[in-house]
Amino acid sequence: MRKLQKILIIQTAHTGDVVLATGLIESIKAQVPDAQIDFLVRKGNENLLEGNPQINAVFVWDKKKDKYRGLIQLLFTIRNQAYEAVINCQRFAASGLLCGGSAAPYRIGFKNNPLSFLFSHRITHKIEHGVHETDRNHALLQVLAVREKHLPRLYPPNPKIETNKPFIVIAPASVWFTKQWPEHKWQEFIHAVKHRYAVYIIGSDAEFELGERLRAQSEDKVINLCGKISPLEAAGVIKYARMLFCNDSAPLHMASAVGVPAGAVFCSTIPDFGFGPLSEGSAVIESLEELSCRPCGLHGHRSCPQGHFKCAENISMQQLMDILPSAN
Repeated sequence: MRKLQKILIIQTAHTGDVVLATGLIESIKAQVPDAQIDFLVRKGNENLLEGNPQINAVFVWDKKKDKYRGLIQLLFTIRNQAYEAVINCQRFAASGLLCGGSAAPYRIGFKNNPLSFLFSHRITHKIEHGVHETDRNHALLQVLAVREKHLPRLYPPNPKIETNKPFIVIAPASVWFTKQWPEHKWQEFIHAVKHRYAVYIIGSDAEFELGERLRAQSEDKVINLCGKISPLEAAGVIKYARMLFCNDSAPLHMASAVGVPAGAVFCSTIPDFGFGPLSEGSAVIESLEELSCRPCGLHGHRSCPQGHFKCAENISMQQLMDILPSAN
């Protein structure tokens, strides 16, 4: 790797995107252990990077409060840091401005960023079979001659739960309706598995009520942690689980970052978009029936465009049970 000592990584997208970008930190530090790596995220995601010994500083952009004033202030802050390289994992104009205007000799980002003409190096962003998002991120490091590719990694605190007894974690929600396996399906799965494992449900504040409904009639064997712990603490719970069951959502990438197998339910989206599980022992669960309408887009929808939601309803509880590890 080029002997650059001061590097900024920008990823201002969602939680899962930040988790996946942490692999860049590990790869750079593996080759240049004394490199100073800073990271820039949107407000709300800074918690994910707490306790990471590989990171020097974390910058936060508040998109909801003084969005554009804050962006300009960040630009001046970045320029004053005199970075040797700025690596932009995002493909939107705001991050393009921060990267392109950084004055770093190496301003690296994707070609389809609308401000990519400001970059010193532009990399093609490919969505194709066999290419994971971590591959796309690491393509940015080729400019710096980083040879090794490391998996994402989080450094969560020890969870404040009982870890001596076997348990699984379920993350039942998604921001998008068509990415989320239906509630009645999760309820059926929990009913089948609760006699073999303790079950922890994780999610945000907004998902607390969903967690409570799933917890109902559980004979105290299901614990709802939605909204009660931070995202990094949730990763700590996942770290000690036998398996995580989730949708195509951020917890899936948390499992990859703590080395725990995931049972990833893909409804309207497909793993070929590049966001499948990375941990050994993981499995993708999807409709066994080929559907001409699937995938119906790169991201989810607020309702099924066809009105039948077969991509989710066709997935049976037994498909999850088939990959459930032994509790012994």
